[in-house]
Amino acid sequence: MLYHLYEAQRSLMEPLTDFAQAAAKLYSNGTPLSHTPLAQRMAAGYDLLYRLGKDYEKPEFGITSVKVDGTDVVIQEAIELDKPFCQLRRFKRFTDQPETLQKLKKQPVVLIVAPLSGHYATLLRDTVRTMLQDHKVYITDWKNARTVPTTDGEFHLDDYIHYVEDFIRHLQAEYGNCHVISVCQPTVPVLAAISLMASRGEQTPLSMTMMGGPIDARKSPTSVNNLATNKSFEWFENNVIYRVPENFPGAGRRVYPGFLQHTGFVAMNPDRHATSHYDYFKDLIKGDDASAEAHRKFYDEYNAVLDMDADYYLETIRTVFQDFLLVEGTWDVKAADGAVERVKPQDIRGTAMLTVEGELDDISGSGQTEAAHELCTGIDDGKREHYEVKGAGHYGIFSGRRWRELVYPKVQKFIAANDAPQSRAGEALPADETLLAAEDAKPVTAATPAAKKVAAKKVVARKAVAKAAVAAPVAAPVAAAKKKPAARKKAGASATR
Repeated sequence: MLYHLYEAQRSLMEPLTDFAQAAAKLYSNGTPLSHTPLAQRMAAGYDLLYRLGKDYEKPEFGITSVKVDGTDVVIQEAIELDKPFCQLRRFKRFTDQPETLQKLKKQPVVLIVAPLSGHYATLLRDTVRTMLQDHKVYITDWKNARTVPTTDGEFHLDDYIHYVEDFIRHLQAEYGNCHVISVCQPTVPVLAAISLMASRGEQTPLSMTMMGGPIDARKSPTSVNNLATNKSFEWFENNVIYRVPENFPGAGRRVYPGFLQHTGFVAMNPDRHATSHYDYFKDLIKGDDASAEAHRKFYDEYNAVLDMDADYYLETIRTVFQDFLLVEGTWDVKAADGAVERVKPQDIRGTAMLTVEGELDDISGSGQTEAAHELCTGIDDGKREHYEVKGAGHYGIFSGRRWRELVYPKVQKFIAANDAPQSRAGEALPADETLLAAEDAKPVTAATPAAKKVAAKKVVARKAVAKAAVAAPVAAPVAAAKKKPAARKKAGASATR
């Protein structure tokens, strides 16, 4: 019933927020009202009211290009796999520079497992953008449970683990193997997934990097841990689980609503948020556009939350924060065929491990992530590392200056040290046969007219897709390529998958 009341309140507030947005523009966009006394304060007040009351939709990643050795590389997002509760999203890199292409094709493949704990995967935008400089990047993009019809079934913690296994197998089939990075909540199910694969004798990732996660939530408990331990399982089931209202595709699904999760986030530091909004009001009055825009970007992400399926949420509470099944060695996971398997981290042997913690992390306390080393006893000492980031809070280990300057160099070096040749890595295309090629493009040879014809037939469908996806960002390279019609004709079609 609470979810329905919240939606009713949001619907009633919508006209007011629309009015506040319009009024803010009337007092600031050169209209007669903008020249009245106190116009700046009125505009700032209405703008703040609008942002406090508006509905925040899922943000975009918005990564269109990155620099690799000073060269602009175009980024195209693509959905590699689409499951009921998650999409495997790829950030594919394109370039027309043969030297850069050669480098991109041989770089490590990384699966970033984003948290399913209230925020969207776009919270890791800075993580993805930085990783793209030196890696082929995929990320788990979890769906809002209220958009998933009940006909798609429930989503359990076991299903989360199986999703991770499927994504790893997909990348192994595509490239031979991959590296896995888990940030916060997914450290536990990712460790379980790799443990199960190792126990079955399956190929495991080359490395796993676990950052700020509750592997052992008993160590240095934070307010998040205390809430989970001070309340009973039944309390969570009776007080935070509601059914999705009728105006969403997932109507009737039992969920932990995003708005309750957001309320919990704000309640952890209410003074800090109140100060931040007041500072935003003052920045608008002063005309400090840079500070105001920084505030908007942060809260556009922070206020965008999703619903989690009730079964997954409740099972996570019990498994990770109440019964500590992973560290107790008593966690059993049900496979798709109904078989029960015990999670045994000690069975992991061929996967290198790096754990990262923030010195000032108030979400996952000190020692919680490092505890993975006590469990993964089968990994040689030379293949494991731990890194504590001085002065970093929870978000600082995967976003912002400390992530880029301190954490990423460590992660990049660790992955590079444990990488292996890819099964589809090849030589770069000859310069006169390259129009626009992707990082996973297979080599194109044209030694004979027949070979040219076969190559052209194989890529003709892909050429149109690649050119359309990158037409605007790569106008200059394409224009330059057009100056060599003879070379392009010789190549036939060189835009590759």
